[in-house]
Amino acid sequence: MSKKIDDARKKFSKARKKHAEAVGGARITLKHAERAASKLQEAAIVYATAVKTKSGLETSFTDEKTPGLDKATITSLAAERDALSKNATGPLPVKKTASK
Repeated sequence: MSKKIDDARKKFSKARKKHAEAVGGARITLKHAERAASKLQEAAIVYATAVKTKSGLETSFTDEKTPGLDKATITSLAAERDALSKNATGPLPVKKTASK
């Protein structure tokens, strides 16, 4: 593992723990929770940047879902699905084979 990624991961883990303590306790103060959230966000950005620099992978800390298939494959599968939905479904007819 890359030293930069490992260091960023450790800081991110600490920030997650501090955030959980700040918002999960019996008494939650807004100032403390906001500070912990800010530090968590900063640590996540540092971690994601370290990962992207080393591997070229985009961050996984977004709400946007990225498909695992390329656009051409998705388009082809969608067209196939649409074509199948237009055809009648049901049992296939059984064809008799020529007997020898």
